Amino acid sequence: MGEHAQEKETADQATGRKVDWRAGGGRAAGILASVVRWAGLIFAAILVLHVVFVIGEANPGNGIVSFVRGWADGLLLGFKDLFMPEDAKLRVLINYGIAAVFWMVVTGILAKIIRRVGGPA
Repeated sequence: MGEHAQEKETADQATGRKVDWRAGGGRAAGILASVVRWAGLIFAAILVLHVVFVIGEANPGNGIVSFVRGWADGLLLGFKDLFMPEDAKLRVLINYGIAAVFWMVVTGILAKIIRRVGGPA
């Protein structure tokens, strides 16, 4: 019984061809890593868009601006009051910018780990 658990390739019963399960795991890991990377990119884009709205003095009552602000505040994590310069625009630029870089770096590292653990594609 232990022998069957150790096998990496098995025959497909319908076609009789060998199936390499490691390759499927590598493809799944590649897809998951891509999803993680894209999520980080979207998070960073939301944070940068909020910075653009603040620096450009967008109308805070606008639906798009308030939607982006709500998401950006949620994605900010512990970076909200990391630096406290006098200028409010500079404060937003620094703190939200650092959070955007954080998301890009963390999701990039996480995607590499997922790809390595998942094996070859």
